[in-house]
Parts: sequence; structure tokens; C-alpha cells
Amino acid sequence: MFKKVSKYIGEVNAELQKASWPWVPKGKGEKGFRRFKELSDSTVVILIAMVLIGGFVSFWDLIMFNIIEMLTKFHG
Repeated sequence: MFKKVSKYIGEVNAELQKASWPWVPKGKGEKGFRRFKELSDSTVVILIAMVLIGGFVSFWDLIMFNIIEMLTKFHG
């Protein structure tokens, strides 16, 4: 069991070494928010995607609510 856990942790560590970490500056002369350009750009993309997906889901929820309400009025 310990052998499997040790192998798993080693593999996870190897994969994490391959990852690109946005908070580690590539250039030594970068200061302030320029150091985090990739991270802030990714954050903006995620926020925009969340708003768009939320709007899409809300729109279809409203449409389905109105359709179901209209169908149940005919039955009642």
C-alpha cells in the first residue's frame, strides 16, 4: 500500500513540475501586475464565461418556466 501511495505522489509531483504556473514570473524585470498578466487574463476570461453561461441558463430557465406555466393553465 505504501509503495502505491509513494508512486502516486511521485507521479503527481512530476506532472506538477511540467505545469506552467502563472504566478511565477518568467522575466526577472517584471514588477507589479505585469508579473501576473497571464493569471489576470485567465481570470477575466473565466469571469466573462461565467456571466455568459449564467445568462444563457437564466434565459432558458425563464423560457421553460413560461412554457410550463402556460401548459399548466390549460390543464387547471
